[in-house]
Amino acid sequence: MVEKMEINRIKAIIEAILFSCGRPVEIKELITAIELPEEDIIKIIESMKSDWVEANRGTEIIKVGNGYTLCSKKEYYDYIYPLFDNRAKPNISNAAMETLAIIAYNPKITRAEIENIRGVNSDGTIYKLLEYNLIEDAGKSDLPGKPTVYQTTEEFLKTFGISNLDELPELPKYKLDENEQLVIEEVMNKKMEAPYPSGEENEVK
Repeated sequence: MVEKMEINRIKAIIEAILFSCGRPVEIKELITAIELPEEDIIKIIESMKSDWVEANRGTEIIKVGNGYTLCSKKEYYDYIYPLFDNRAKPNISNAAMETLAIIAYNPKITRAEIENIRGVNSDGTIYKLLEYNLIEDAGKSDLPGKPTVYQTTEEFLKTFGISNLDELPELPKYKLDENEQLVIEEVMNKKMEAPYPSGEENEVK
């Protein structure tokens, strides 16, 4: 059993790891770093989350995929945005913009489906989009394991100056199913076939 004094030190170590990494840290990474069983680490993190709520901290620990990350609370975003951009809008990377477009054109899509399209791990970009309140948890899929599905938010519409998703530009080269959602296999095939604009040979990431 972990003693109280040792628990406080472990909490400090976990906070330092999450703060320093700036990305979701998988539970197996925490196990390696702290050398404690998964069950103990999860209990300590849950205790930290409760402590921070009681202390009214400006940051919180959230679960992302198979790990945890440190982020600012949503209620303080209005104070944070102006520091990143003069227009008080999030500074979105190319990877995050690509992920955001996939979700916007295919609402209620799973992380695995997003990664099938992009070809890379998308935990970090999904976390950032959640933090910016541009996407949200839209429930669970009927697929095995009941994975979380994502959709865009009203903040997304405001950020990009549109009233609804119907105002998004059409994607005629991509096939839509009966629910007006992108067919994943079709997107993957078309992505490989799409020509480079104006003779440019930019690598698609």
